[in-house]
Amino acid sequence: MRHSIPLKYRKKKNIKKGPRTNYSGTQPVTVYVMLPLGIINMECELVYSPHDLMSQLTTLESIGVDGITVNICWGIVEANKPRDYNWEGYKQLFSIIRQSGFKMQVVMSFHECVGDDAHIPLPKWIKEIGQNNQDIYFTDRQRTRNTETLTWGIDGERVLGDRTAVEVYTDYMRSFRDEFDELFQDLSIFKVEVGLGARGEFRYPPSFSGEFQCYDKYLRKSLGKAAETAQDSSWGTPPDCSTFFCDDHDHDSPRGTFFLKWYSQYLIDHGVRVLKMAVPLFKPPITSVKLSGMHWGYATDNHAAERAAGFYDGYKPIASMLRKQNAHLNFTCVEPDEFVCKVENAGWGAGIGVTSENAFPCYDRQGYMKILEVAKPRNDPFDRCIASFTYRGLNQTLLKQHNLREFELFVKKMHGTIKKYEDVIVDAVALRTRAGLKKSERV
Repeated sequence: MRHSIPLKYRKKKNIKKGPRTNYSGTQPVTVYVMLPLGIINMECELVYSPHDLMSQLTTLESIGVDGITVNICWGIVEANKPRDYNWEGYKQLFSIIRQSGFKMQVVMSFHECVGDDAHIPLPKWIKEIGQNNQDIYFTDRQRTRNTETLTWGIDGERVLGDRTAVEVYTDYMRSFRDEFDELFQDLSIFKVEVGLGARGEFRYPPSFSGEFQCYDKYLRKSLGKAAETAQDSSWGTPPDCSTFFCDDHDHDSPRGTFFLKWYSQYLIDHGVRVLKMAVPLFKPPITSVKLSGMHWGYATDNHAAERAAGFYDGYKPIASMLRKQNAHLNFTCVEPDEFVCKVENAGWGAGIGVTSENAFPCYDRQGYMKILEVAKPRNDPFDRCIASFTYRGLNQTLLKQHNLREFELFVKKMHGTIKKYEDVIVDAVALRTRAGLKKSERV
């Protein structure tokens, strides 16, 4: 692995102050571009015309993009009934991407997918089960059900027909691997990201009321058993989050510490259960997991946002689990601050690959420079960088002349092939032509 040398044996570099301006000769970072969520419709049909899609892929290839990222939505593929998988639209899509010469990373999305151009709910047959048993969903203290994803409390419960949730996920992933085995064999599919929660992120889902998401009967049962083991059955009731993180420090009390440790461990156990099945299925491609950037309130002593998401001891325990499961870490927050350094260092310290993606659209030079500061931190004592970056936001705005030029220069800096933005002059007419724009639209 790139960062397998123990820290104490690595040669430290001199720390320099200020933002980096010269990226020439820096370690290359692979750049992927994620296709729009709505490129495949609910009938698993390719929405884009093959010609238009190939034109956009050709443009991306011409500016140096390395690969393409595709969301594989559970709500599309296994939409109508159990074990009835429809891969037709993805077959056509992958064929076009493969013809363009790109490597692919795919995202196994076991959650409700929402984007600017699509809204893809969980499979219909899951929704039908949920009508009779709402405890298959995460639930907060106000009894509000979060229907974005399934509670981890049913990972081992046979409540989805004759299967547990982990068995349903495994059957789905096995069907994908079997269907596209050729693309795995020749590494056209180079990486698989496995969704482990709402929004595809490895964390408890957010609650509208700000409460812990462990009030479904399955997680309550697990908490009760843990409390009995701790020899205090009164600890089997989740705390009131509205007062838990206040000045009286309930979160630091013996009961608070017990609950937060249980809450965090259940998160990690869910990751282990799914990854134990996923990683062997997808080898040799890399398997990764997305970690949400819980940066709000990071500077507070109680770290309420992180702990409510399930990160009791920060990110090192998660990174350690990923190392044991031979998986990489992908995080969505790319703002250059102390928080991001902590996440990166947790991954690098565990000896796993760290990747990232933008959470919001970015088209300007200032935004790209912020991403570069995170991707290739100048002041890292061991000159480490992220392994890859996924750009979210392929649309007509990105393909406009000025925006495409800025993105091309960003890609080159990620690759470490230019020093400054001014080092490359891009012909405007040629760039517009590559973007597939009409002559009348050119400048």
